[in-house]
Amino acid sequence: MIRISEAEAVVMEVLWGQHPLSAEEVIARLPGGNDWAEATVKTLLNRLLNKAAIGAAKDGRRFLYAPLVQRDAWLLEESSSLIERLFDGRVAPLVAHFSQHQRLSREDVAELRKLLEGLDDDQR
Repeated sequence: MIRISEAEAVVMEVLWGQHPLSAEEVIARLPGGNDWAEATVKTLLNRLLNKAAIGAAKDGRRFLYAPLVQRDAWLLEESSSLIERLFDGRVAPLVAHFSQHQRLSREDVAELRKLLEGLDDDQR
């Protein structure tokens, strides 16, 4: 799978949200707090192009960018890698870690219960 840096992931999120987009349109859609220079965003786009994470099509004097990597596939790879590296590939220790450090809200706990009940129903 393609390794996407944290900064590149910000650009990918923009493109996953809408595409194709020009570099200027990507810059305009960056979330608040990202005051990156145009050159920085263009560098990130070029890195993503070189990794084949995005594609570019010529549109007059500009390029339009679109993701080649699906967000779900990237998210699965990233989360699997994290769980493998930090928790020996097991999800339960991850959840236990967050619960021990009070990082689970009531909504999180309710959602987890619902997910587990759904798993139990599927296995019957």
